[in-house]
Amino acid sequence: MQPNTLLDAILDEAGISHAGLAAHVNQAGRRRGLALRYEHTAVARWLKGQRPRGQVPDLICEVLAARLHRPVTLDDIGLGVPGRPGTTSTGTLSGFVERATALWRSDEQQRPHVLGAPAVTGTPAVMPVWEWENPPEDTDVSRGGRHRVTAADIETLRAARAHYEQMYRKAGGIATRTRIVGFLNAEAAPLLRGSYTDATGRQLHRATGGLVAVAGICAYDSDAHGLAQRYFHQALRLAKASGDRGLGAYVIALLVNQSLFMREFRQAVAFAEAALRTAGRHITPALASDLYAMQAKAYAHLGDAGSALACIRRAESAAERIRRGHEPDETGYVQPGLVNVQVAEALLSLGELAAAREHAAAAVDNPAHDRGRVHRLAMLSTIELRQGNAEKAVVTAVQMAEQARGMESQRLRDRLRAVREHLARCGSPGTTAAAELIDGALRVPL
Repeated sequence: MQPNTLLDAILDEAGISHAGLAAHVNQAGRRRGLALRYEHTAVARWLKGQRPRGQVPDLICEVLAARLHRPVTLDDIGLGVPGRPGTTSTGTLSGFVERATALWRSDEQQRPHVLGAPAVTGTPAVMPVWEWENPPEDTDVSRGGRHRVTAADIETLRAARAHYEQMYRKAGGIATRTRIVGFLNAEAAPLLRGSYTDATGRQLHRATGGLVAVAGICAYDSDAHGLAQRYFHQALRLAKASGDRGLGAYVIALLVNQSLFMREFRQAVAFAEAALRTAGRHITPALASDLYAMQAKAYAHLGDAGSALACIRRAESAAERIRRGHEPDETGYVQPGLVNVQVAEALLSLGELAAAREHAAAAVDNPAHDRGRVHRLAMLSTIELRQGNAEKAVVTAVQMAEQARGMESQRLRDRLRAVREHLARCGSPGTTAAAELIDGALRVPL
């Protein structure tokens, strides 16, 4: 189930509590001869995504319409049924915008049913990718609204994306998410509801999609995987509206990375294939190299060494074609050495320790942003421990702990804990001091 952020938003607009809505629905039901006994707990279940039975969705609309002094439809409360008259707007771009902005608002207000929602699997996880790949396309994304969107507005969104991406790299996703979500609500949402031509609208949806993708990265880094997945799906829909296939492929790369973390390895392979196939010539060498490298990791975890090694070769070949200054802003994360650390992880899974260490060392020798360097050092330390070289592993682990100090990132904490556990099992001289440094970095409150 997906949280019903539209119902949450309209309840807030109406100024009605969960218990108040339940009482009004019961009262409206009695006027129709229904004996209803709903309480606030039922409303909480509806907000978590459970669909009320029978006439109750219509009763909710009736109650809220009376409260707001305007018509309220099933679509407005997130309970529209595909194919039923009056419920088709949920499939439109404007319907998507309302659902997306409702999620941003619920996130900013830290609604538990949104923050704690699990990631979906199976068909619900695959459908947004399939819809991005396949027709229909958005033939006209223009919109009429109060505020006319200008080129300066779009440039503000682009600058904000770059700003929050840098903040994430330095401070971590936990500290950054509240700020970027606040910006989405205050700045991006009014622009999406504004007035713009088709050409301006495509630029607007592209710029917003880049911002939403970073919000998803921050949610992923905060362990809010259901929320992160919803942001990635939103970014994919915005990419489709923009007509930029390259942006869509970048968003799918984020979904591939999340699939790997969730150990959905076959899904990771399939998503990467979809991005490479659909984006085609619009995919850049940097993004292609990352997608192939992540595919290699997925195949390695599946025990398919042949496919993993083939993807490693493709990743390395694509990396050789990267031309700095010819890549979009979003693929700036594919810095020198990134493919090396990805390949090192794949080779480690295959048990190729010597080759894995060679790639991990090459990754560390290349400059990287703060959090990227922590990941590279963690990988190198892990491989050195697996090789039985505790002395080198300790030196690397100390560098990692010092680099990670002050960052608020759940993913980095995972890497630190993993290295800490390896050091503890090793029990060699010097590991105690390195473990204490890691413990100090882990004591940063999240």
